[in-house]
Amino acid sequence: MKRLIPLVAILALTACSTGGLSKSSENSFVAGSGSATFIKAADRKAAPELIGPLLDRSIIKIPFGQVIVLNVWASWCSPCRAEAPLLEDFATKLAGKVQFVGVNTRDNLTAANGFVNRFKITYPTIADDALLAKFRGSLLPNAIPSTLIIDSKGRVAVRISGEVTFALLNHYITLLSGESY
Repeated sequence: MKRLIPLVAILALTACSTGGLSKSSENSFVAGSGSATFIKAADRKAAPELIGPLLDRSIIKIPFGQVIVLNVWASWCSPCRAEAPLLEDFATKLAGKVQFVGVNTRDNLTAANGFVNRFKITYPTIADDALLAKFRGSLLPNAIPSTLIIDSKGRVAVRISGEVTFALLNHYITLLSGESY
């Protein structure tokens, strides 16, 4: 009987392996470190074509030609909720000068639309994990949130793993576009 108790305890603990999350895909969430990597122009790789379904299922294609801030988020991600007002504020202030694009990942459309409504997100959000796979080598696979800043030539110039800050966004947007907040 004494041997049975540890086995039961192990089974009980592993039965909660989702950590209280509602979806198994959320299990693979890794909090980003908040670090930013600037990539020298000579070392930048071309970003893939930014095309995919929006949350309303219409299709969008984001053209290159201006600086693009691409933010990967999920409604269940606490740091994503924390940075959403800052991203929206930048997007509003820099509209027409810098394009902001969200990429919703591992989420359902109802929750994602609720997030967009709650934080009054005005920039487009693509709901397609296949787009993220095309950024192999530029994005950390499971770090959410993650933000890429793409230069006006369509190349990945900055990688931010984790929640963005005012200072990081302002510095890199100014560096790449000449526009400051």
